[in-house]
Parts: sequence; structure tokens; C-alpha cells
Amino acid sequence: MTVSVRVAEGEADLELVRAVRREVFVVEQSVPEELEYDEYDATSVHVLAVGADGAALGTGRLIFGAEALELTGGVEGRVLLGRLAVLAAARGTGLGVELVRAIEAAGRERGGVEVELHAQVRALGFYERLGYVAQGPVYDDAGIPHRTMTRVL
Repeated sequence: MTVSVRVAEGEADLELVRAVRREVFVVEQSVPEELEYDEYDATSVHVLAVGADGAALGTGRLIFGAEALELTGGVEGRVLLGRLAVLAAARGTGLGVELVRAIEAAGRERGGVEVELHAQVRALGFYERLGYVAQGPVYDDAGIPHRTMTRVL
């Protein structure tokens, strides 16, 4: 499978980002649409994976700067990885790893020295294999059990 992973640019790319998130989170996981899209979408870096045909396959976002400081409890140099989503047809191909690494690179480019993410409990093993360490207790987010994880960049 030929896949290109890049930072989303322009409205057409952002529509693809929203379509992937809608399919994975709203349709598959029953996350309410009003919780899926938030005020951070406008200022985040969105990473997009597309196939050779230009169809979207996956996405994720990076929150950095003052917003990341606010969301991570004021940890200087910490960026926030979130909304990682891969369409069912592309799962198990390594695409999730590529997306995480692209988001981490975008975080480093913006001065990040550590990444925080809020993993669904069922995805803990995936993130652990990429060097993330779970922190604190399990908590509910949009009706799904999550756990905070961090990794030094």
C-alpha cells in the first residue's frame, strides 16, 4: 500500500481530516459529534495520511504552545498528540506508527521536548511499543476509558 503522510494544508485536506475522524470516532466509536470537534482544531497541526489515489486513510493532531501548556497542566516543553485515527481498511499496516512519528516530528519542530497523549485503554499496548509510558489512573473521556501517557522526544 503506497501511503503519503504529510501536514494537512488548506481546506480540502482539513475536510479529509474531519472525514476520517467522523468515520472512526463518531460512526465506529459513537463519540458525540459535538465532542469530537473542538476549539483546538483551528490552531492545531493536523497530520494526514492519503493513499496513492488521494483517499484519506488516517489522521492525528498536535496541540502546542500556550494551548498545550494549558491542557497538560503547565508542563513546559510538552506538546499534546491527539485524535489519532486510522480507517479500518488501513489498520495493521504500520500507518498508525507513521502518523505518531510525523506528529512527534511536528512537535519537535515547534520546540516540544515531551509528548503527552490521552490513549484509549485498548490502545495502551500500541503506544507502549512506541515508547510511551502510562501515567495516573484510568478515566472516562466521551464514554471510553482512557489513560494519560507521555514520552520524551
